[in-house]
Amino acid sequence: QVHLVESGGGLVQAGGSLRVSCAASGLIRSINTMGWYRQAPGKQRELVATITSGGSTDYADSVKGRFTISGDNAKNTVYLQMNSLKPEDTAVYYCRFTVAVVPTPNVYVFWGQGTQVTVSS
Repeated sequence: QVHLVESGGGLVQAGGSLRVSCAASGLIRSINTMGWYRQAPGKQRELVATITSGGSTDYADSVKGRFTISGDNAKNTVYLQMNSLKPEDTAVYYCRFTVAVVPTPNVYVFWGQGTQVTVSS
């Protein structure tokens, strides 16, 4: 139905920057929301940031002022610019889309495969 492909993770020193992206393809009627979650070893998956089709954003308190989420509706792509990275930002980052899928009017949730972000101290 819908496939999400992430890219851009990697290893960076504390204080550095990374940008991850996630592109959706498939039987997409419309995308309602795009977001990023992360899961560190031994911890639950947590919300990082979300953006609606109208451009409204929301951030976890731990990343406010450091991370910026943006979307390109024409490309069905979401980005997460991560600045001033800290070792505690180390995690697997997952994108999450809520999508109305052709030919139904229903909205489904789709997840990316995850991309590793490692911040060294």
